[in-house]
Amino acid sequence: MRIRSRKKLLWLGYQNGKSRLPDFLSHLGFEVTSTADPISDLSRWDHVVSFGYRHILSPKVISSSRSKIINLHMSYLPYNRGAHSNFWSFYDQTPAGISIHLIDSGIDTGPILMQRRVEFSSFEVTFEQTYQRLFSEIELLFEESAEELLGSPIQGRAQSGVGSYHSLKDLPLEFSGWDSVISDEIPRLKKIRSTQCGET
Repeated sequence: MRIRSRKKLLWLGYQNGKSRLPDFLSHLGFEVTSTADPISDLSRWDHVVSFGYRHILSPKVISSSRSKIINLHMSYLPYNRGAHSNFWSFYDQTPAGISIHLIDSGIDTGPILMQRRVEFSSFEVTFEQTYQRLFSEIELLFEESAEELLGSPIQGRAQSGVGSYHSLKDLPLEFSGWDSVISDEIPRLKKIRSTQCGET
């Protein structure tokens, strides 16, 4: 894919040191502006893509965009909207995967453009290893789909089912960390929770 006219694209979130996608988009021919900072107006850009962006876009900011805003989320929506989606897929025993969707006024609630289930290998045993796998998979899916996502009008399909949502504060205080082994850590945390519930 090569963009015939040099369109302006705003990349929100992970920078080149974390994600290869801003450079990928530049090589496609987009004039890329990249930031992780809060932004109040999107009218200067032809396209907006978000991945790992830590700030909520208000309805006013969303409406200022010339095009629909694309978000990359490392969960199989509608499951595990919000924070720490990889952790919660194991804790809640919900499907693991990746989703590319449109941003609306909710948190990870917009129409699905593309998504894929991810099955982990027997060598991917920690939260960090499974996170890195999801990260790699969603970058690959975006690269494979860039022409479709950015080259023509996109609609998406509404998310179906109730799904789940977790905020940053929902992560258990007793969590041992991202390098802990999932098959050990999840039963340990659930045992702690069960004990705490029994005491109340």
